[in-house]
Amino acid sequence: MRRGISYSHCGIFASYAEQGPIISWVADHRRHHAYADRGGDPHSPWRFGTSARALAKGFWHAHMGWLFQREQTNATRFAPDLLADPDIQRVNRWFPALTAVSLLAPAVAGGLITWSWWGALTAFFWAGLVRVAVLHHVTWSVNSICHMIGDRPFTARDKSANFWPLALLSMGESWHNSHHADPTCARHGVQRGQIDISARLIRIFEKLGWATKVRWPRPERLARRLKTAARTS
Repeated sequence: MRRGISYSHCGIFASYAEQGPIISWVADHRRHHAYADRGGDPHSPWRFGTSARALAKGFWHAHMGWLFQREQTNATRFAPDLLADPDIQRVNRWFPALTAVSLLAPAVAGGLITWSWWGALTAFFWAGLVRVAVLHHVTWSVNSICHMIGDRPFTARDKSANFWPLALLSMGESWHNSHHADPTCARHGVQRGQIDISARLIRIFEKLGWATKVRWPRPERLARRLKTAARTS
C-alpha cells in the first residue's frame, strides 16, 4: 500500500464497518493470532473448556460476550507501527465521526432520492442499522463458528476451521483454517472452488497500483502445511 494514501483511505472505509477504532481493531486481531485458542486470545470459544456447557459459554464469549467484558489490548505491543503513523492516528481519532457518517449517509441519500422522511427512515434502517447488524454477526461468526466447526485441511496451532456456508457473506474470511495456517497470505480460499471475494479485490488494487508487495499463496508453501503432507513427512 502507498503510505499516506491507500493506508488512510482503507482505514476510513474499514471504520465504516463500525467495529472499533482501527488501531484497537488491529491490535486485537494481532493478539488473537499470537495466542489463538490459548490463554491471551481475546475471543476464543475454547476459553472455558471442552464440555457442552463450557462450549456453549465459549460460543457466546467468542461471538459477542468478549465485547462486554473487554480486556484492553496493549496497542504499544501489538500495533506499534500504526501508533507511529500520523495518518492512521488521525483516522483512529476520527472513528466516532466516521461511525456517524456510516449510519447517517444512507438516511440522507434515501431522503434526497425519495424526497421524503419515510425514505430517509427506511434507508437508515436497512442501509444503516440492518447492514451493520448483519456485518457484525458475520464477523463474530468467524470468531465463534470458524473456531469450532468445519474442515481443517492445514496444520495450525489452533482450532481454526474452514466453514464454507459463510464464504460469500464473509467475502472469504470463513476459510479460516487457511488464514491461520498462513496469516500473511492475501488469499484465504486457497483450494479449488473456494470463493474469496476479498482476494479478488486485493488483486484489483494491486493492478491499480494501490497495493504493493502483496503475498499470494505459493504451491510449495501450501503443500508443506497440508495435513496429509505433515503426516507423511
